[in-house]
Amino acid sequence: MLKEQYEKSLKTIDFLKNRMTIQPKVAIVLGSGLGGLTKCMEILDEIPYTEIPNFPVSTVKGHKGTLIFGRINQVDVVVLNGRFHYYEGYPMDIVTYPEMVFAGLGVKILILSNAAGGMNPTFQVGDIMLIRDHINFFGTNPLIGPNDDNLGPRFPNMSEVYSARLRKLARQKARENNIHLQEGVYLGVTGPCFETPSEYKAYFLLGADAVGMSTVPEAIVGVYRGMEVFALSVITDLGVVGQVMEATHEEVLQAANSAEPKMIQLISEMMPEL
Repeated sequence: MLKEQYEKSLKTIDFLKNRMTIQPKVAIVLGSGLGGLTKCMEILDEIPYTEIPNFPVSTVKGHKGTLIFGRINQVDVVVLNGRFHYYEGYPMDIVTYPEMVFAGLGVKILILSNAAGGMNPTFQVGDIMLIRDHINFFGTNPLIGPNDDNLGPRFPNMSEVYSARLRKLARQKARENNIHLQEGVYLGVTGPCFETPSEYKAYFLLGADAVGMSTVPEAIVGVYRGMEVFALSVITDLGVVGQVMEATHEEVLQAANSAEPKMIQLISEMMPEL
């Protein structure tokens, strides 16, 4: 599967290299309701997914569906404005297709963002959580299938999926800019259902602080392809025992939008030192 995914990505990579006027060092994947990061960018090129050969199309509200090349705080970036979810019916090789493309474009750092339900009782709606580690509850893995050693190792080391260097930098920039930053473990599930109270309780007992429907497969492929991975969650609803919220997707988008300025500031401040 990985080899087929890579071979398919070559046409995409060739198309994008012919369009690129910069060499992006950083790729950023924008989660639900977090598309406002593009407002702080110097946009050099914005390409609808429908115009990119072999590229999937996002079907979820809050995910615009464009690939953007530009600069944030003088750093060359490529931004995925709308990701692909397993619950949309896409297989894992499509969910992680952008990460395979980013690696082929020479990207060194992968920044992932998402909206998540918070289970840690110290969390509040609107908090930003720095992802320290993850638990894969998707029931599958994007690396299943014959391996191509030219792409990455058969058995990737997952002892530090989320870069300790970048987490340290994020904590430093958060302190300097008075941004309240939580830190914890993200548990990835398939969705599309929001969690039951019993599921929230079980996930918290397993050691998770937040739960969401993305990020884990992308981070796995990022590590596999040799990129340095960094990820943030916006806590958009609570699954704390005794106060589970009846979340809707619209409320999740609203909460993500309210936290967006803090996330934009944090990522922008980190850029020069990446």
